[in-house]
Amino acid sequence: MAEAEEQEEESEEEPKLKYERLSNGVTEILQKDAASCMTVHDKFLALGTHYGKVYLLDVQGNITQKFDISPVKINQISLDESGEHMGVCSEDGKVQVFGLYSGEEFHETFDCPIKIIAVHPHFVRSSCKQFVTGGKKLLLFERSWMSRWKSSVLHEGEGNIRSVKWRGHLIAWANNMGVKIFDITSKQRITNVPRDDISLRPDMYPCSLCWKDSVTLIIGWGPSIKICSVKERHASEMRDLPSRYVEIVSQFETEFYISGLAPLCDQLVVLSYVKEVSEKTEREYCARPRLDIIQPLSETCEEISSDALTVRGFQENECRDYHLEYSEGESLFYIVSPRDVVVAKERDQDDHIDWLLEKKKYEEALMAAEISQKNIKRHKILDIGLAYINHLVEKGEYDIAARKCQKILGKNAALWEYEVYKFKEIGQLKAISPYLPRGDPVLKPLIYEMILHEFLESDYEGFATLIREWPGDLYNNSVIVQAVRDHLKKDSQNRTLLKTLAELYTYDKNYGNALEIYLTLRHKDVFQLIHKHNLFSSIKDKIVLLMDFDSEKAVDMLLDNEDKISIKKVVEELEDRPELQHVYLHKLFKRDHHKGQRYHEKQISLYAEFDRPNLLPFLRDSIHCPLEKALEICQQRNFVEETVYLLSRMGNSRSALKMIMEELHDVDKAIDFAKEQDDGELWEDLILYSIDKPPFITGLLNNIGTHVDPILLIHRIKEGMEIPNLRDSLVKILQDYNLQILLREGCKKILVADSLSLLKKMHRTQMKGILVDEENICESCLSPILPSDAAKPFSVVVFHCRHMFHKECLPMTSMSSPVQFCNICSAKHRGPGSAILEMKK
Repeated sequence: MAEAEEQEEESEEEPKLKYERLSNGVTEILQKDAASCMTVHDKFLALGTHYGKVYLLDVQGNITQKFDISPVKINQISLDESGEHMGVCSEDGKVQVFGLYSGEEFHETFDCPIKIIAVHPHFVRSSCKQFVTGGKKLLLFERSWMSRWKSSVLHEGEGNIRSVKWRGHLIAWANNMGVKIFDITSKQRITNVPRDDISLRPDMYPCSLCWKDSVTLIIGWGPSIKICSVKERHASEMRDLPSRYVEIVSQFETEFYISGLAPLCDQLVVLSYVKEVSEKTEREYCARPRLDIIQPLSETCEEISSDALTVRGFQENECRDYHLEYSEGESLFYIVSPRDVVVAKERDQDDHIDWLLEKKKYEEALMAAEISQKNIKRHKILDIGLAYINHLVEKGEYDIAARKCQKILGKNAALWEYEVYKFKEIGQLKAISPYLPRGDPVLKPLIYEMILHEFLESDYEGFATLIREWPGDLYNNSVIVQAVRDHLKKDSQNRTLLKTLAELYTYDKNYGNALEIYLTLRHKDVFQLIHKHNLFSSIKDKIVLLMDFDSEKAVDMLLDNEDKISIKKVVEELEDRPELQHVYLHKLFKRDHHKGQRYHEKQISLYAEFDRPNLLPFLRDSIHCPLEKALEICQQRNFVEETVYLLSRMGNSRSALKMIMEELHDVDKAIDFAKEQDDGELWEDLILYSIDKPPFITGLLNNIGTHVDPILLIHRIKEGMEIPNLRDSLVKILQDYNLQILLREGCKKILVADSLSLLKKMHRTQMKGILVDEENICESCLSPILPSDAAKPFSVVVFHCRHMFHKECLPMTSMSSPVQFCNICSAKHRGPGSAILEMKK
């Protein structure tokens, strides 16, 4: 049995094509959308989707341009040969033809879905401004010399037009009945190729058309393939017939349903939709599509190669969901399905060596490499000749083999990667990990990722060690992060994994997620981490976690950086945690009574619920909280002290006093309140309420003396009423009265003594002399106060305020007021200074 398998393996033929998924931008597109159609140009690709988008892609699948055409499915895209004009049609009847590099544009919306569109291959020429659209009928649009578009019906009445191909002057299309070819030059339809199997629904099994050259049309419909050749009719045969006719040169059946056709030299590439029957359930199911290379014969075909393709979602696809597009210049074939685009290429010499290595035919591979040394690009002779390491691996001496890699592979990164994959295949990645290069050379990130994955599966501590030791730029950080996260789903509390994940996030500058993990781990330096990396933008949605960790530090940090995280944002984040919201707003209020004024109304409820002792101080200090709202809350919760304060602040002092007396029964508080208000009517109310309550009378007698005449209270006491400690209260009243008299007399003595002392000081000051020299000037004429000639007589007046005047510069004094005052001080209302000195000579 083993020999039979070996012989079968040796006789296995090498495939003709190789496959790879079109990734990059295509992957992103098909994650959210589905491909509906595609067309290929030598320079770029155009991909249409079910959500009405058209993407222009480079050959690697990167998005270069995006067009929002319609909200519904794009049915077909057509490009001219120059790649400068594109036509698009969609399921909602929209048709657009426009220049990719010019402002030229055509728009039209029909009342039915437009299934196909084809622009003239030479649309770039002014004489070839033509295109066709197909829905229920086939329309030809042409631009006239006045730049107006006119349309004409080429065909209708045989169901929806579902496929069209334009080559040169010939237009081929398919409807429900068959395939037609139209000559655009002679404006004649030259043939009708009827459909063979009318039992197949044309919408589920559409016709595939492909021009091999300008006169050879290949038709695939259901399992049938027809190769048609357009030929010129002899002049003698024309009469009323078209100048051309079609001859079917080959016709044969295939095993499966055809989804697409493409020429490959004299062969055909056929994309087939496959249905198989399950052995267990005996039900039909969708199998993987096949890409076959066949050699057409007149009535049959020869299979050259056949590959089953694992495209994404093939189990759910129908025949109509697959398309085969091709690039004539490079022999590239694109297999398009709703969730995947696969590129098939002809295999080169490198692929041949790959196949030999895969089959372990090392001798043949080496020979092929030597013969084709100048042509091969991906292989080196040395790669095939590394027998020593292979020998060690086959013997199971993995550690020695790994150590030898350092010497044999040296700085050749490609060799390192090759050997690492070999170690991976035998499950010995851990053996090679200590010897892997970390600087020169640096291997592909995937190599390091594979080893990290290996440790992650079996050795968390070893994984953490590698993360600490390896530079973070060796591997794709996001891939490792995702792997760690997947493992944390199974063991969410593993501290080793959590700490390692935080380190990965920090290296990747994803400080937000790192911060969240550090918070989960209760890392002591979490606040330092925030300040060090300025992570305030990352913690906007983690404020609750920070508050749960350390509310005091969190609040201080938030308030110190409110320019980065606004008060409004913090309050919103804490909306579901009112106890934390109160802590934040309380600290904010302590810092500044006005910054959070918009939240003062909310704070009333928060203080009432979580911090009643600070409610009254808040009410006292806040000038922004609505008093009516506060009063309502305090009354609902029966907060007497707070209600008393609010009533008094609102001017209802009598009700406040009444509440103190009736609810609190606290005469001292009532007296203090009356003292604060200093209102005679309040004292009167207090006396009236207390007159029949001996304890209250005692309190009033002990405290009223300095504010109200005690006689007013004593006269109202009923005879025979027993008042506790009356004698002591009366004695206290007398003592307070004597104390007031003594205080007044003492204050009077101090006032008289201070006045006398200040009078004497002023007298001594005014008796002192004032220096007058050459530097002084007259404040009126601004001339030197002393004459330059000391022999001349002069007269100077000096005031106590130090201002000096020539006597002649001062106005004359009136007889009614002989006292003279300083003009300057009198004008400035400083209090006039009288003349203190008059100097004459």
